[in-house]
Amino acid sequence: VTSQSLLTLLCFLTLKQSGALKRKLQSPHGNPPVKRKRKLSINTFRKRATEADRREEGSSAQKPVPKKQLTDNRNESHKNKPFIKTSSLFKNNPDIPEIHRKEVQQVQESVFTTDSFSQLDLHPHLISTINTVLNMCSMTSVQKQTIPVLLQGRDALVRSQTGSGKTLAYGIPLVQSLQGMESKIQRSDGPYALVLVPTREVGGFSCLCLSPFTWIVPGVLMGGEKRKSEKARLRKGINILISTPGRLVDHIKSTECVHFRRTQWLIIDEADRILDLGFEKDVAVILNALNAGRETRQNVLLSATLTEGVTRLADISLNDPVSISIADEIQKVPEPASQAGRDASSSSNCMEQENFAVPETLQQYVMMVPSKLRLVTLAAFILQKCKFEKGHKMIIFFSSCEQVEFYYELLAKVLSGGSESEQPGCSSLSSVSLQFLRLHGDMEQEERTEVFQEFLKSKTGILLCTDVAARGLDLPQVTWIVQYNAPASPAEYIHRIGRTARIGCRGSSLLVLAPSEAEYVSLLASHKINVSELKMEKVLASLMKDDRFKLHRPGRKKSCGKNPQEVQERATVLQTKFENHIHSSEENVRWAKKALQSFLCAYTAYPRDLKHIFHIKSLHLGHVAKSFGLRDAPRNLTALPTAGSKKKTKPRPKRADLLKKTQGKRRLAEILRSEYSSGMDSAGAKVKKR
Repeated sequence: VTSQSLLTLLCFLTLKQSGALKRKLQSPHGNPPVKRKRKLSINTFRKRATEADRREEGSSAQKPVPKKQLTDNRNESHKNKPFIKTSSLFKNNPDIPEIHRKEVQQVQESVFTTDSFSQLDLHPHLISTINTVLNMCSMTSVQKQTIPVLLQGRDALVRSQTGSGKTLAYGIPLVQSLQGMESKIQRSDGPYALVLVPTREVGGFSCLCLSPFTWIVPGVLMGGEKRKSEKARLRKGINILISTPGRLVDHIKSTECVHFRRTQWLIIDEADRILDLGFEKDVAVILNALNAGRETRQNVLLSATLTEGVTRLADISLNDPVSISIADEIQKVPEPASQAGRDASSSSNCMEQENFAVPETLQQYVMMVPSKLRLVTLAAFILQKCKFEKGHKMIIFFSSCEQVEFYYELLAKVLSGGSESEQPGCSSLSSVSLQFLRLHGDMEQEERTEVFQEFLKSKTGILLCTDVAARGLDLPQVTWIVQYNAPASPAEYIHRIGRTARIGCRGSSLLVLAPSEAEYVSLLASHKINVSELKMEKVLASLMKDDRFKLHRPGRKKSCGKNPQEVQERATVLQTKFENHIHSSEENVRWAKKALQSFLCAYTAYPRDLKHIFHIKSLHLGHVAKSFGLRDAPRNLTALPTAGSKKKTKPRPKRADLLKKTQGKRRLAEILRSEYSSGMDSAGAKVKKR
């Protein structure tokens, strides 16, 4: 007990002494006490020396980095990375379905035969012109079947694939019959032959056959030209008149000098397209005018597809025709007799089968692309074929004029390079310039003709167009047809791909479909059209050849091979370039929205029997907006004007203005009645009612 009490007392005394010392050290002004310096012993010096030695040894392995320096390094690394203002292109995309379809045997026509033009009973000058000027020695299958029939003076319904030489099939007999007339043709006689074509560019009648026969004058009438100059040419005289139906009807109604008293030939080329464009009433007006001038003539109807409208038109215009179908002959379908009733039955059979003939030298591909990746995939395909490979000439089909204008500007600005390609770091491939052209129905006629001639003469180039270029245009050396928007029918598909692989040449076609549109491949297969699948990843891998789309990162090793991760990065950089260009000005954003709206309008216009494949509800608007360079889905699409929308109407006048106008009209009517009244109450009552 005594020891415990002593310990307690000692603790109490020590605490009391420490409190007194604290009060002693504290200044009288209340400032905190000054700390006394601690005396360092020898042990502490030894301790610190050993710790310093350890730090020096460890610093050789890893030096500690200050916190401030770490944050600076992070900021520098963020600055070196390119800032990409786009969401990931490769996330949240629908799965690409596998194409399950059976291999179908395509209906193929053998284009050339062993028979030469010298075997026909033709003028020697005409044969030499065909051999030397046109460089053709042997006839095609459709020419072999058609020319003898037309030389006999018979009417004919000709059905053959595009690019098989149908134009010369009727051009050669026409020139032969006109040059062999007993009384020599005079220019002032007027038209001896009338050739109807669907669009302005399909004036492809081979006037080169007329070079030995200078007294036969051909002429073209088309919309967009000045009526005054066309009327002057009609007054002077045109012996072979080539025209679109609408323009000819206009001259029939307004030009007095137009007459068909000597017309002996009526040729309707691309008859199905003429009916698709809504010219059926115009054709009826032309037939009535021809019948009024001369009842007997030779009629020829040509088409690549045989539709119900073509059959109806044949019944109206042809007299006891001979039906010529090369595809039916190859399939060993029994050739119908020349009687009109049997011809009609054969036409209906062809319509039920709807098997389209495809050239043997044409390779057809289909590519499934999600909506978000359509723009970069199209750009990569253009770069692959027209920049990294040589000698390609491409036509890209769109569903509206606004899309053609929009993609023409966008692709030309971003892909052609400009100032970026002149940088020293770029490869020589990047400096290759791409030539873009456009063709659609809203262009002026002079510009359309200029573009058509430029693309016709060029060896390479990319033509962006609508279906105005899908029929009847003979464009040589076209190697690729790209259908960016799917056609509205298999017949339209055939006409589009018919711009390549013409008269024995080789060609390829590519159809771009969304995953929701995969059933369209089965629809083509049901019409004996066989397409092979081309993988999207293979097309995007071509971006590895262009260093403009490389994502520069410090310390990154040079990539070798086709790394999928780097391909995706380059595709994202390319998409960013498109989006930056679109969002660089409000005008570009407005054009993108306008093109998007026109695409949506065209998408809703697919026929009813294809709505299960092309339905507007199956589209993701945000993903589709990406394919137009927009970062987000626009909201106010309905407020944007399109080419097909109605013109702005004048603002309706206010109620007071209407009252003034009606009062003025009533006052004028009263004055007239008082001045010219005849005293007849019934007449006055009628005026009041009016």
